[in-house]
Amino acid sequence: IDGPSLEGYLFPDTYRIPKGMKSEDVLGMMIERLRDQIGTELYNRMAETDTDERSALTLASIIEKEAALEGERPIISAVYHNRLKKGMRLQADPTAIYGLKQQRKGITRSDIRKRTDYNTYYINGLPPGPIASPGIRSIRAALYPANVQYIYFVSNGEGSHTFSLNAEDHREAVAAYYAKKAEIKAPKTETTETE
Repeated sequence: IDGPSLEGYLFPDTYRIPKGMKSEDVLGMMIERLRDQIGTELYNRMAETDTDERSALTLASIIEKEAALEGERPIISAVYHNRLKKGMRLQADPTAIYGLKQQRKGITRSDIRKRTDYNTYYINGLPPGPIASPGIRSIRAALYPANVQYIYFVSNGEGSHTFSLNAEDHREAVAAYYAKKAEIKAPKTETTETE
């Protein structure tokens, strides 16, 4: 493989591994499964778009970590493609927390501020390699982004995202997310009507 580690090249699947099989052979089998799943069509797409395998898998791994809903994968891919075309940093939260010693749910401002080789809040372009093992749907989305012009997205707190064309709309979507989050955390008080 052409990458800093095996991260992203070990295809997530169910494997039958014979007892006593060498670890190198197991890893080779997983990499081979990845390449079989990618197949001729997607390798041809990589050639058409001048994308190498590592770049495709790296972007796909970010999409894998971001997308909760199947239909959003190509839209999230489009956001990242659009940002790359504009020379903008990806600013992908999963890249900021990749490799941190303490993995936890959610991301903090201090996570975003940590300068690492993978943190796309600080580096330009894609990180040096994948940050997860993407499934075939994320790989396909990385190579076939939706035809949309969005350059921002934020969680809406319900598993999906709000996509925006400009920074002003994005700030409003972020404010709405935090307002909804605060509303959920606030204790509910019951009111009763009296006659």
